[in-house]
Amino acid sequence: MKIYAIADLHLSFDERIDKPMDVFGAGWDDHAERVRAAWTDLVTEADVVIIPGDISWGLKLDEAMADLEWIHNLPGQKVLLRGNHDLWWCRIQYLRTLYDDMHFLQNDCYYIEPLDIAVCGSRGWPTPDVIAYTEHDRKMYLREQGRLRNSLSEAKRIGASRIITAMHYPPAKTEETEFTRIMQEFGVEQCIYGHLHGMTAWENGIKGEYGGVDYRLVSLDYLGARPKLIYDSEFGADDKVARR
Repeated sequence: MKIYAIADLHLSFDERIDKPMDVFGAGWDDHAERVRAAWTDLVTEADVVIIPGDISWGLKLDEAMADLEWIHNLPGQKVLLRGNHDLWWCRIQYLRTLYDDMHFLQNDCYYIEPLDIAVCGSRGWPTPDVIAYTEHDRKMYLREQGRLRNSLSEAKRIGASRIITAMHYPPAKTEETEFTRIMQEFGVEQCIYGHLHGMTAWENGIKGEYGGVDYRLVSLDYLGARPKLIYDSEFGADDKVARR
């Protein structure tokens, strides 16, 4: 059994949504088809794929349904988190009724029982080491800290022995933030995130081991539209196979 991750699918299959991604450079040419081809090559029905936000350009749920159906038709269990562009994301309890193989994560965790791993997370927010803060930013930063704590607390409540955290925004650029402190407090092993696009922006997210947590950027263009293997039950998270 394996766990993969890929953020920022930026899908727009609904004919009402005109958001071609190739205007952002060659890394986005035919990106959906490239993701589909790589996904079906790598992922089996027994595997889990984490999608940390910016899933669909739809503004309302009905405009995002074609994109969610596309994801649903791919193999594996999927764990979805909200990104800053996921304006279609509505009542969480309703979203959770849509698909048996898609788990919309908010204030809770997704427990992978065969691996005894909990997938936790929140959308996050730009951190104080990245932008000049307004009062609105402070409020959002505090709210997302609370949501992250709620998610991690649920993992502890059910007794998961290992925790992977997913966020849309980077939890930090280079220095410690409240997000990184919370993850250290709860003993998180890995944190994956997206949001950053292009070589210059890729440098604005923490990477590698910090405070006992392994941080990995998994935005689509950073991964070359190929889901990232982050855990393999045969090798664990630290084997070189999972770091390609």
